[in-house]
Amino acid sequence: MSTRRVLCALALPALVTMTACDQQGAYGDANSIVAAAQPALWAQVEDSVYAALEPTIWTVRNEKTFTVTYQDPGHERWPDLRRFTQMLLIGPASEPWIGQALEAADREDATAPAVIQAFDVWARGQLVTVLLTPEAGQAEAALGRLGELRELYDRQYRDWAVNRMFVSGRDSALADTISELAGFELMLPTVYYWAREDSVFLFRNDNPSPAELIRQVMVTWMSPIPQGMEGEDLLAWRADIAAAYYQYPQVTELSNAQAGPIDHRGLDGYRIQAVWQNPPDASWPAGGPFILTAIVCPAQDRLYLLDSWLYAPGREKYEYMIQLETIADSFRCEG
Repeated sequence: MSTRRVLCALALPALVTMTACDQQGAYGDANSIVAAAQPALWAQVEDSVYAALEPTIWTVRNEKTFTVTYQDPGHERWPDLRRFTQMLLIGPASEPWIGQALEAADREDATAPAVIQAFDVWARGQLVTVLLTPEAGQAEAALGRLGELRELYDRQYRDWAVNRMFVSGRDSALADTISELAGFELMLPTVYYWAREDSVFLFRNDNPSPAELIRQVMVTWMSPIPQGMEGEDLLAWRADIAAAYYQYPQVTELSNAQAGPIDHRGLDGYRIQAVWQNPPDASWPAGGPFILTAIVCPAQDRLYLLDSWLYAPGREKYEYMIQLETIADSFRCEG
């Protein structure tokens, strides 16, 4: 931890005046990255940075995982522009604004090229990432670290999304209850409520309003394990469950579906990601992405089906897809 952060944690309010403790809060979203570099360097790396840090995923459309915006650190408004939540600084240690970030990270002696991170450099709740380059060959050094940088951002964003989902706490009591009732476990946030009909378990979070946001997970099974089931069979099974147990009917749109076998904690599985929609004759149009996961549990002679779906009109969906995938990946069956 940097000296400045330790002082902020320990200092008495009466003795602290203009320190990092008095910083204003950072602004901007966790998936919005403000990149800073000298204009000449940025002109050489711009296209590669955008390509590396703005990959798209398919939810109901192509959606950027991150949005990158360039700012010139020599601009007269730099003192305001540098207070975003996610800052990416590209350049050598001789740049004063990079030196400030290295000092906050206690890495003034870092050897370039390197990727270094520091918290609360110019604002509270801020994460500053330095792509440190040598004085010579700055562009080449920066380009060589973009893959590492992309993996770092994606991993940290996923951690942030999962931590945000569980801010209400993990419902271990529900996991124990479901295990006793049905022989499987699922780790959900405490804000989910659940219901059971026959062998169909529904877990739902529709806060703040079902008109704005719904996250739902369904779990059911077949026993004995059917042989030869393929992707189309799993989708037909999902359609039967939706028709019988969901509040509104759903049909699937498969034009951009992703599907394939998975290994789930050593068990054979299959996963399909596609889009659900209300039928054409529904009173209003609605839709969203879903993740359908089938898991073979030989110890119970069961084939489980997990259907995780999202309704989030007008919102970016990547965060919620990470959360639903995390819930599905927490599934365990006895034995």
